[in-house]
Formats: sequence, structure tokens, C-alpha cells
Amino acid sequence: MSLYSYIAKNIPGLRLKLKQAGILQEPEEYVRSTFMTSLFMSIGIFFIFFFFTLSGWATLVIPLSLPLLFMYFVKFVDVAIEKIKKRIDEEIIFAGRFLIIGLESGVPIHKIFEDMEKNYAYIGYYFGEILNKVYLGTSMEDAINETLIISPSPNLRRILWQVMNSMKTGTEVGGALNSVIEQIVREQAISVQEYGKKLNPLAMFYMTISIIVPSLGITMLVILASFIGLKIGMPILIVLAILIAFVQFMFLSLVRASRPSIST
Repeated sequence: MSLYSYIAKNIPGLRLKLKQAGILQEPEEYVRSTFMTSLFMSIGIFFIFFFFTLSGWATLVIPLSLPLLFMYFVKFVDVAIEKIKKRIDEEIIFAGRFLIIGLESGVPIHKIFEDMEKNYAYIGYYFGEILNKVYLGTSMEDAINETLIISPSPNLRRILWQVMNSMKTGTEVGGALNSVIEQIVREQAISVQEYGKKLNPLAMFYMTISIIVPSLGITMLVILASFIGLKIGMPILIVLAILIAFVQFMFLSLVRASRPSIST
């Protein structure tokens, strides 16, 4: 067993995650490509650090940065899944109501799925996959069940499950779907309220960590360095600037990630 296979097997649910993220790679291949990306970036960081410092300590950059970069990039599949989930949740309410109207109007389910594929960029992809499987000979129930597995959105799974359950039992699906949609609306409203409560502390944290601390910290560092005779060269200032930019980038990413997905 290769190292890549061993790592892939120790990442829980990696094969399913790759399917949910739409990444057409085997787990071992994904781990290998991620490792090589991390290795090349570590070598690049080494050359940059060595160029500015001309220090032998630069050789420590690769063994220190490689595992950190690998752990960061291997999480890309989770980031991709979360991004798709958010895009689905932005469409879920309108798509669900579209589905209900079509079913209650007596429109054939194949036609409804075709219209949803055309009108909704993210949710439509999954309904298009269902149709493609049906055209290839899979039964509608099995096609929906397979799509349930690879859907990264719990809300979409709830809707598909109601449709599949209605097909199995022959019961009316409109009432159950309406209940699911109303529940999703309430959940999105709650998430917006929670996000509003988080926003003020996040803004204060940003002002403190990303603006006040760097500006005052660098000013105090320059003043103290002049008193004790410490020479602050351009490499140190460049490293500090990169560090501050990285902190601000991570904070903005945190704010963007915490923003709730709602149908607009």
C-alpha cells in the first residue's frame, strides 16, 4: 500500500466527499495531487524566505510548511462541499415551491425535473442527474436515491426524500413538501438573526486584530528598536506585512464563511 492510499483511507468519507464536491478524482489521486501542490508551494516559500533573509534557517521552511499546507489543501474538498451547499440553499425555497406547483398542477414529473434543470443552476444539476440516470435505464426511485447520497445539502435531501417517499407510497406530496419548505424558511430566518448577533463582535475583533494591533504594534516596534539599537531591515518589514495581510484574509474568509445562505 502506498503512502497516498494509506492517507486517503484515513480521511473519513473522502470518496463520498469527492463525489459531493464534484471532484472527478479517486481518493488516492486526490491525496497525491494535494501533496504535490503543497510540496511545490513549500519550495516556493523556501526560495522567497531565503532570498530575503539569506539565512541557513530557511531550510526549515519546507519541513515546517509542507505538513501545514497539506492539511490546509486537503480540506479543499470540504470547502467545495460547503460552497455548493450554500448555493443550493440560496435556491432551495423557490425551487421547492416550483416543484410543488408543478406536482399540484398535474405536470409529469419528468417535465418538472427538466424545467428545474433549466431554471436553477445548482439544484437543477441534481435533477438533471436524476433524468440522465433514468434515460440510461435506472428507475426513477433508484435515481433519486442515488442523488440523495451525493447531495451535500440536507435541505435538498429532505425534499428529494419526500418526493421518493410519495412515489413509493402513492400519497400526496404537496402537503409534506409545503411543511418542509416552511421549516427551511424558519431555519433561514433564525440563521440570519444569529448572524446579526455575531456581526458586532466580529467587527470589533477585526478593528482590534487587523487594524489597531498591527499599526500600533509596528509603531512601537520601530520606536523600541531605535532605543535598543536593533536594526529592522526590509525583509522583516516584508514578513510582517505578509503576516498582517494573511490575518486579514483569514478574518474576511471567516466572516464570509459564517454568512448564512438564504433564498433571495
